[in-house]
Amino acid sequence: MTNQAAGPLSTAPNFRDLGGHTTRSGARVRTGVAFRSDALDRLDAADMRMLGDLGVRQVIDLRTSFERASKPDALPEGADYAVLDVQGDHSTGADLVEVLTDPARAEAVFGDGGATSFMHEVNRVLVTAEDARAGYAEVVRRIAAGAGATVVHCSAGKDRTGWAAALVLELVDVPREAVVADYLASNDRLSGIQASMRAACERSGVDPALIEPMTKCRRAYLDEAYAEVERAFGSFEGYIRDGLGLDSPTIEALRGRMLG
Repeated sequence: MTNQAAGPLSTAPNFRDLGGHTTRSGARVRTGVAFRSDALDRLDAADMRMLGDLGVRQVIDLRTSFERASKPDALPEGADYAVLDVQGDHSTGADLVEVLTDPARAEAVFGDGGATSFMHEVNRVLVTAEDARAGYAEVVRRIAAGAGATVVHCSAGKDRTGWAAALVLELVDVPREAVVADYLASNDRLSGIQASMRAACERSGVDPALIEPMTKCRRAYLDEAYAEVERAFGSFEGYIRDGLGLDSPTIEALRGRMLG
């Protein structure tokens, strides 16, 4: 169960509270501590006020330099802004834009199951890449130590942010099925992003069906991340300890903030 009372923001439809879940031991995950979102570049005055009312004091941006430069965040007054590029600050975003303006290249890259394979690869990289591991560890540290509420976001708020949300919920012992449900909840909030991607494809002559697997959350994508955890680190505990380097005091601090 997830508490959605705080959102979504009208200009960030995938904004929502990570609180409201029940842990395996019966504890309740506090609302108002950590939020997940899509990009914050479109915030209007009303939504900016809402972030202030929610006590947001920290915004964590997981996007690449290309994404940040093209659509810089609008930030609530006084909020700390942290860039934690979990894709190594490379040009993935720019490359994707270029691919989607070239019908032949798009067919070569994303046709014949290529888009689905791409999404599986993305989820593996988010687990094992050095920049991703450093970034996600810092997400946990910042939420654990933060004064006020924290918003973690990327562009659509589904993949990079989805793994951040899964990590935090796992660390506070939310059952796996509830973590998966939170991940899949993005699908009901992405119609605007999906429509804009279809329109961009149509303008450039790219078949929108090619990129459809990239516009959705599928359980198989998240399962691929968990499988990568097992392959690379043996267990989720191994991932936390050896992959992210998180110590017990940090995890206890996170639970102290997140659990009521």
